[in-house]
Amino acid sequence: MDQIEVGRLNIAYRRAGQGPALLLLHGAYCDSRVWRWQLEEVSDDFTVLAWDAPGCGMSSDPPETWRLTEYANCLAAFIEAVGLERPHVLGLSFGAVLAQGLYREHPNVVKSLVLASAYAGWAGSLTPEVVEQRLRQNLNDAGLPPQQVVAGYIPGLLTEEAPRTLVDEVTAMMMDFRPVGIRTLTHACGEADLRDVLPQIEVPTLLLYGDKDVRSPLSVAEDIHIRIPNSKLVLIPGVGHLNNVEAPVRFNAEVRSFLKSVPT
Repeated sequence: MDQIEVGRLNIAYRRAGQGPALLLLHGAYCDSRVWRWQLEEVSDDFTVLAWDAPGCGMSSDPPETWRLTEYANCLAAFIEAVGLERPHVLGLSFGAVLAQGLYREHPNVVKSLVLASAYAGWAGSLTPEVVEQRLRQNLNDAGLPPQQVVAGYIPGLLTEEAPRTLVDEVTAMMMDFRPVGIRTLTHACGEADLRDVLPQIEVPTLLLYGDKDVRSPLSVAEDIHIRIPNSKLVLIPGVGHLNNVEAPVRFNAEVRSFLKSVPT
């Protein structure tokens, strides 16, 4: 992995390939390892970078006062520091929320958006009762030993049909979560309401969802699709929240086709 200093934080990231830049943003309880299949397969046409968000993987912990704006500003500074010029930005789950936050704060930085398993923030896509339940659970679980909590999240991320080897790989990655990172990302995602941003998005936008996703279900996908002008919605059959992991061939094909359609 490469590392670079952004502000007072050390940011770790993975880089592969050559061509137009594609920046990958992971979700909570994950890090850049969740993009293994994209780093391996999409990098023949693109320069693919996957960061460890502050508080995750090998990156420094952020101040716990951070919310989505601070993450977005850090991401913009990271993009400048590593020398990317208007990258395509692909975010998964919280990473998709962050991608929207980046567009809100720095719209000229983004060439296109791919929002996978996205919310308009939890507060923008879920009922207040569900938001409160998720906030309470994540903040409580962040302080517990990983072996007590990680297995409970797997059914919300992968379907029952996911191979055991895949479940084990995702579980091993999630076991490395850090309490500060989970608490801060949870507040940033849970408190965000980006519904007012969606109609302002003017760059080409692809929405990718698994049709068995129970965390960001079809109702969320359709609402975001309606709100973003000229967005394209694709449902990947038979997979859940981590659709890039569970159906990498279809996911990568959709991403590649979309990115190649974006005007240079």
